[in-house]
Amino acid sequence: MQFENDIKAVDALHQSYNNIKAEIGKVVIGQDEIVKSVLISIFSNGHCLLVGVPGLAKTLLVQTVANVLDLNFNRIQFTPDLMPSDIIGAEILGEDRNFKFINGPIFSNIILADEINRTPPKTQAALLEAMQEKAVTAAGIRHVLPNPFFVLATQNPIEQEGTYPLPEAQLDRFMFNVHLSYPSFADELTIVKNTTSNTDVSLNKIINASQIQYFQKLIRNIPVTDNVVEYAVKLASKTRPNTALSTEEVNKYINWGAGPRASQFLVIGAKCHAAISGKYAPDIEDVQAVAEAILRHRIVRNYRAEAEGLSVEHIIKNLY
Repeated sequence: MQFENDIKAVDALHQSYNNIKAEIGKVVIGQDEIVKSVLISIFSNGHCLLVGVPGLAKTLLVQTVANVLDLNFNRIQFTPDLMPSDIIGAEILGEDRNFKFINGPIFSNIILADEINRTPPKTQAALLEAMQEKAVTAAGIRHVLPNPFFVLATQNPIEQEGTYPLPEAQLDRFMFNVHLSYPSFADELTIVKNTTSNTDVSLNKIINASQIQYFQKLIRNIPVTDNVVEYAVKLASKTRPNTALSTEEVNKYINWGAGPRASQFLVIGAKCHAAISGKYAPDIEDVQAVAEAILRHRIVRNYRAEAEGLSVEHIIKNLY
């Protein structure tokens, strides 16, 4: 009976995903793979880093996702003068002469961390506890964040002046690092037509916070065979130079590989990818489908790789 209920639940997730994608498609033209990655990270209870040049609708995508999923949404514009208290909140002296904590903008279901690399490391670190523990600590008191909670951050890859690279500890907390590319000619034609007229698009709310939490638990319960888990762990292990499973190319071009969190995300991401595709258990192809976005920000190339123009994506594909 439980098995039949799980099958129905996976079917419901598959249908909900298709409905969500269609609704988002009313506003965000093209970028199907990007939308899929964002939704997988949400259903997997992870965070997502969107990297792309200005004007590719990164902010619009996050706002649309929050709207369609009926979630509370806050946008934080990261700037060089932003302070940690501007994100998590601060204690103030009230009229009754007692200190009380005032919630910052991080107290929301979806946080758009816009241009996250424009703020100094001290302020970037304010997100570390929130992303890992789903809580923040102020004046020694722990404050739990709303559930579900996601950080969807954007980063501009071409304008490096006045930016602060994200430390590895911060990057590792993002499940996905998704690179946005320019739209196709046909998609750009549709975008221009839609945005230069009086077209008014109304979005329907497909699912809500409680349903998202239900689907997150469902994905955790999806069975996965030992060979798929072993494949995911081996794939992450191969990225670590001078280890038993590392390849000659990795030893030659990589300084630092992916940690155990990558293995965890590969398995949970494969489960979610299978479920939204209408499958009841993941296979190796599902691991490969999410591997690039999970591994690319966890691998550090050496100077030799950079000098020879060898990309992280090329190295990852050679590990399959």
